[in-house]
Amino acid sequence: MNTFSRHRIRPAATSVSVWTLAVLVACLGLYQMWVYFNGHAPHVADALLGGMVAAGATAAGTLPILFARTIPQKVQDGMFGFGAGVMLAASAFSLVAPGIAAAESQGAGPWGAGLTVGAAILLGAAALLLMDRLLPHEHFIKGREGIEAHRLRRTWLFVFAITLHNLPEGLAIGVGYAGNDPLRGTALATGIAIQDIPEGLVVAVALIAAGYKRAFAVALGMLSGLVEPVGAVLGAAVVGWSAALLPWGLGFAAGAMLFVISHEIIPESHRKGHEVYATCGLMLGFVLMMLLDTALG
Repeated sequence: MNTFSRHRIRPAATSVSVWTLAVLVACLGLYQMWVYFNGHAPHVADALLGGMVAAGATAAGTLPILFARTIPQKVQDGMFGFGAGVMLAASAFSLVAPGIAAAESQGAGPWGAGLTVGAAILLGAAALLLMDRLLPHEHFIKGREGIEAHRLRRTWLFVFAITLHNLPEGLAIGVGYAGNDPLRGTALATGIAIQDIPEGLVVAVALIAAGYKRAFAVALGMLSGLVEPVGAVLGAAVVGWSAALLPWGLGFAAGAMLFVISHEIIPESHRKGHEVYATCGLMLGFVLMMLLDTALG
């Protein structure tokens, strides 16, 4: 190998090493957080563990790309639909319904409970809309959005887009553990983890399609999932601080997830003419999450 070739390869190898080190450091930090919360706030520790399981599922989903460069677009769209279905059922059965029940248990009537959770849903969606408008990011198909997106490298635009997908899931896990019984919280975390497996694969495939190396795509996909345990801790800590915030927290997480479903996932799954595959995936994901929630909850 000549000197020119060595100079061309070294930066790419260094970049992969940096991202791999970042994943390891982040995992170590999350473990230390779990040790702390396990002794001071067990419900936050449970939420963190649920978020870490979801992050692990995302990481596992990226690994097949090391052996297969691409997957059929129809399969990708079906995976997008499956994730949307899981999130949709989780919003309804694990967040909205328990949120209304929590508001009623605090003395609100049927209309008051519904209006409380409804307002929280709109707040959650508005927060994600604000992030969508202010945070530069790049959709895998639609392209760049946000302020000054053209000034950032495409890598970071992908990172921001993935963050918009994963943060509401983490918040939902955290709020679920803080406000529901452990079985219902576990059902929510399990459902989100299941849909994170194909989501991790789709993210890795999209990064490779954008021109990134396989190892880099896997490392970045793994790192993107670590947003979920951070969101889980935030959701559990805020709701655990005051029981009165529980209906608002559940509704807020549901609204954030519903925004991502409608604004991000479903449009991405329908852009290449595979609506049937995406819809079938959505139905399967919805039924699976419904069964997990009703059977375990």
